[in-house]
Order: sequence, then C-alpha cells, then structure tokens
Amino acid sequence: MTEYCVLWLKTRGILKDYLHRMKKLILLRHAKSSWDFNVSDKDRPLTERGIDRIKMISIRSSNILSGADLIFSSPANRALHTACIMINSLGLSFDKIVLKKELYTFELSKLLDFIFNFSDDYNSVICVGHNPAFTEAISHLSKAHFFHLPTSAWAQIIFPQTKWKNISDGKLKLGMPKEILK
Repeated sequence: MTEYCVLWLKTRGILKDYLHRMKKLILLRHAKSSWDFNVSDKDRPLTERGIDRIKMISIRSSNILSGADLIFSSPANRALHTACIMINSLGLSFDKIVLKKELYTFELSKLLDFIFNFSDDYNSVICVGHNPAFTEAISHLSKAHFFHLPTSAWAQIIFPQTKWKNISDGKLKLGMPKEILK
C-alpha cells in the first residue's frame, strides 16, 4: 500500500514538493573553548585545538553543513567563532549567519521555544550553541537515547513535518569528531 501511495504522489508532483518542505535541523556544538583567561563565560575564546578541529570537521562534513538556508549562532564568543570558522571553511556567505541571544542557553525548554518559532520559510537550519541544551534537544526531538554531544560535533535531525512548530520524532544522524577525523 505504501508503494502505491508514493507512486501516486510522485505522478502528481506532490512528493517532490513535500520532501522539499520537510524540516532539517543541525545542532552544532561550539568547538573546544579555553578556561585559561579571566573572562566571563560568554567571552571565553576557542583553544587552538578547537579552531583546528572545527576547520577539519567543517570540511569533512561539507555535505551536511553546506546546504542550510540559515545559520543561527549563540552570541557567546566560542559559538560565534565556531560558526564563522565553519562558514569560512566551507566558502559560504556570511549573510546566512544570524546571532540570537536565545541560543545562549543551557536549558532545553528555552532552546525548544526558539526552534519551534522558526519561520516555515526555512527548511534547513543550523544552530551553533551549547550543552546541555543541545544534547537534551537531540534526545527530545529524535526520541533517541543520546547522552552527550561533544565539542565540534553535530547532530542532523530530519523531520517528516513541514512546520517547525510541529516537529517531532526526527531521524537522527550524528557527526562525532572521533569518527569524522579518523
């Protein structure tokens, strides 16, 4: 029965339109940051190792990270720097990046409120931000039992829904540095 429905949708051009409108969220945790400076949490810089790692992760994950309609970043120095390195490494336009203070959060409920209010004009969005909110969002939005998103790692979640306010039960794909950089 499912094959028949897919065939019927294809013949009417409906499937292509539906697939184009499905929502894709990529949560990219900021690269490794330094605790060596006497600065506020928001102002902590990336370490040299963090900078090198996010460059390599970006290049090796270009098939995942290059197609976003929009890139939201926390205004924290470590997250913004991560987003800028990713954009530069992939040769993307800096016009795609938008700073959002709402992403400087460690709470799941605040992160979900932010995501659920994305404009439906955007089908593929990257958020660069922080744990534990990102790890908890991955588990919540994909129903996977996921325990920790390390620095410079990404999680791609593809949803069958076409409206951000309705997303749930997404299909999860992880990009873990230890696997990507083998």
